[in-house]
Amino acid sequence: MSAKTHPGTDAVISKGWLAAHKWLLIRRAVQLSILGLFLAGPLLDVWIIKGNLTSSLTLGVLPLSDPFILVQSLLAGHVAAASALIGAAIVLTVYALVGGRSYCSFVCPMNVVTDASRWLAKRLDLPKGWQPARETRLWILASVLVTALITGVMAWEMLNPVTILHRGLVYASSYVWTVALAIFLFDLVVSRRGWCGRLCPMGAFYGLIGSVSLTRVSAQNRVACNDCMDCYAVCPEPHVITPALRGADTGQGGGVGPVILSGDCTNCGRCIDVCAKDVFKFDLRFHNDPPSNEQEGEGQGESKTISTDRHAA
Repeated sequence: MSAKTHPGTDAVISKGWLAAHKWLLIRRAVQLSILGLFLAGPLLDVWIIKGNLTSSLTLGVLPLSDPFILVQSLLAGHVAAASALIGAAIVLTVYALVGGRSYCSFVCPMNVVTDASRWLAKRLDLPKGWQPARETRLWILASVLVTALITGVMAWEMLNPVTILHRGLVYASSYVWTVALAIFLFDLVVSRRGWCGRLCPMGAFYGLIGSVSLTRVSAQNRVACNDCMDCYAVCPEPHVITPALRGADTGQGGGVGPVILSGDCTNCGRCIDVCAKDVFKFDLRFHNDPPSNEQEGEGQGESKTISTDRHAA
């Protein structure tokens, strides 16, 4: 990425502004539409969806339940209603198809808050701050589940910023702004992308689903990569890109396929947006045969080996 340009500048020139922001705009439209459907009931008395992200009923017939919260409930010894089990099964099936951490980028209301924090941090050129290990969120996830099992209380849901934020928006609680501001400031001055990328147990839970999900981002045209670095600059989890994009540069002899298989990937599509060479696209996980060594060599003969540390956003 040139120091003189913002990520995606070349994509805007080559594809146009809309194409270079396509998935970002789709994400925001989906997030606002979901929130709008929940708010339509209490604000307009149009009850398309009743409830919140924890548990809801759409059009009076379709139950949806957050499987992460259902697991906590079961471990705490609560008896789940059949509708809750059906709703969780539906949600799990959907995310097994479209990507587990698609929840984080397309549904979670906290994503807008953390994206805004990241944008401001970059504009102010603030340091990344404290960066706990990525595995930290897995340890927090395990602790949340063990706490529910031992205490019989869904203790995490009393603190969960995602639950508090969405319920607060739906039920017009002023406390929601305190929670949103706390996460915004945490990501801004304490740990860049710290909440979503390093600490959130919901992200860890959906990441486990994402590690086996069907729809993935693929660097299917990686031979065209010109090392502009824009994809790394915009990716919330830049470490997931390297194996798929640099299959021939990772010491693995070009045997790494182009599909991003890491459960950390949020399927946000920003790498697709900002790439002027159309290296990335959405694909299926089993379309992962690596190109031949001849193809890799032809496209990457002049490419540079790039460390993942340099890629970190």
